[in-house]
Amino acid sequence: MADAETWDLLDEQGRPTGEVHRRGEPAWPPGRFHLMVATCVVRSDGLVLLTRRAATKTFPLAWEIPGGSVLAGETGVQAAVREVREETGLVLDGEALTRVGRGPLPTAFLDVYVAAVLGRPRLVLDPAEVDGAAWVSWAEVEAQRAAGGMPAPWVGSFAPLWPDLVQAVGRAAARH
Repeated sequence: MADAETWDLLDEQGRPTGEVHRRGEPAWPPGRFHLMVATCVVRSDGLVLLTRRAATKTFPLAWEIPGGSVLAGETGVQAAVREVREETGLVLDGEALTRVGRGPLPTAFLDVYVAAVLGRPRLVLDPAEVDGAAWVSWAEVEAQRAAGGMPAPWVGSFAPLWPDLVQAVGRAAARH
């Protein structure tokens, strides 16, 4: 159950405070943040994985780069690997992830990663999390972003990282 999630809290500079917060508890602690991750998975043919949020989630049926919250005790890389596996069935090698950077959200920081995968991996979607998935060109990712088809808070958080993300996706595609 999502309410059971517990997050390590960070200060305004992104440093751990030693405090935790349980998802869904009222009264978010002022001046505290939690860490979220998003992983842009790039196939060897250059296509990028987008997932569509389940209808029961916030921002229902919006397209996004797979991701979610970092649980208490996890690193960002561990959470990125876990979230992609939970949502899509893909098993990533944490050592192969490239961290692009960190974007701000109102009560969180969003660490963005890029992961290259070989071939055309089979997806096994978790229907509680994901309603659909598509391998798309980077131009289609840009079009979804521009058309408002992605969750607005994530778009804002990605904005300062977008140029670096574009370059990292290009490098990941070129590795194959």
